[in-house]
Amino acid sequence: MKISGTLRLDKRTKRLAKRLKKNEIALIDHTDLDSTAALMLVEAQAACIINVARSSSGRYPNLGPLKLLEHDIPLIDNADPAAFDILHEGDKVVVDNGSVYRDGELVVRGELLTKEAVDKQLEDAAQNLGAELEAFINNTLNYMSNETNLILYPSKLPDLETSFTNRHCLVVIRGENYKEDLKTIRSYIHDMKPVLIGVDGGADALIELGFKPDIIVGDMDSVTDNALLTVKEIVVHAYTNGKAPGLERTDKLGLKPFVCPITGTSEDLALLIAYEKGASLITAVGTHSDMIDFLDKGRNGMSSTFLTRLKVGHRLVDAKGVSKLYVHRPSTNYVGLIVLAAIIALFTVIAIAPNSIDYMQGLYHNLYSFFLNITIRP
Repeated sequence: MKISGTLRLDKRTKRLAKRLKKNEIALIDHTDLDSTAALMLVEAQAACIINVARSSSGRYPNLGPLKLLEHDIPLIDNADPAAFDILHEGDKVVVDNGSVYRDGELVVRGELLTKEAVDKQLEDAAQNLGAELEAFINNTLNYMSNETNLILYPSKLPDLETSFTNRHCLVVIRGENYKEDLKTIRSYIHDMKPVLIGVDGGADALIELGFKPDIIVGDMDSVTDNALLTVKEIVVHAYTNGKAPGLERTDKLGLKPFVCPITGTSEDLALLIAYEKGASLITAVGTHSDMIDFLDKGRNGMSSTFLTRLKVGHRLVDAKGVSKLYVHRPSTNYVGLIVLAAIIALFTVIAIAPNSIDYMQGLYHNLYSFFLNITIRP
C-alpha cells in the first residue's frame, strides 16, 4: 500500500474533518476512535488516517477503526506522537504501509491496521465490557448524587423565541446513519412541521435535505458557517464554570447566541431544551442509544446522557420508530389535483358520449326525488 497526498493535522478529529478534502491524508490524536468521528472522516473522503494514539485501547469495543476499513480507508495506528512536531499542515507526504515519508525521508512510523487485527482488538475489548459497565454504574450513581437538580427541577435554559408548546421537535445529532434516518422521515417533517434543532453538524444535514433549522445547539466545532448564518437562534453549550469555547466562533461571525452552562453534552442540552420548552413529542436522529454509543462518549458524558434520557424518555422516540409508525398524509394540493382530474374526466365523457347528457339528467332527477322523499317522509 502506497498513498501520497497533502497532509492535514489536528488533535481534534471533528475540527479536522471540517477542512479535510478528498484524497488528503489526516493526522489525528484520538484514543478509542469512535464511529461518529470515523464516519466524519469517511464523509470527507480521506485517503488515509494516521493516528498517534491507540485507535482501540481495549477499554471497550469501539467501532471507529472498523468503519474506516469498511470504507477502504487505511489506518496507521499508534504512530510516533512527535509527528505533530515533525510534520506540518500542507506537507506532501507518502504513506507506505506503516511508514510516512516526506521528500523521500522517513519521518514517522506506525502500525498499519488490518481487518484481522481490528477484529481481534474488538474481540479482546468485548471481554472488558463487564468492568466498563460496573464503572459506568458507579459513575452514574455518583453523578446522580451530585446532579439531582437535573432530574428533579427544570434546567436553567435561555428564553428562546421559538415556540415549542404542543409541537413536535426533531433533534438531529451527527451519529450512526443519521443522514439515512433523516431521509426516511422527510414526509414526517413536511407534514408535522416540528421544531428543528441541529446539534452542531446535525444542522448541516437538515440544510442538505432542504430544511432550515430553527435552532443550533452545541460547541460550534463541527457546524458550517453557512448553517450558523442562516439559523434563527443559536445556543452555545458552556461548561458549568462559564467557559464557552464556541463563543469565539460565533463572535467572529458577528452573531449573538445564547450561552447555556449545563453539565453533560450538547446532545443532552438539545433534548432538555425541547423537553423543558414544552414539546409534545421529541424525535431524535443520530442520537446515542446503546451501550457502545454511551461508552464512546466517555464516562462523564455517559452519565449525563443516561440521566437526561431518564428525564425526557416518556416523550422521546427514535427516528427509526417514527419512520415505521408514521403514515404520510396527502397534502391538500395533491387531493385538489385528484378532484380536478376527476371533474375534467367527467366533462370529457359528457362531451364525447352522445347519450351522456340525458343519462346525467336522469341520474340527477332520480337522486333529487330520493332525497326529497326522505325529507318529507313523516
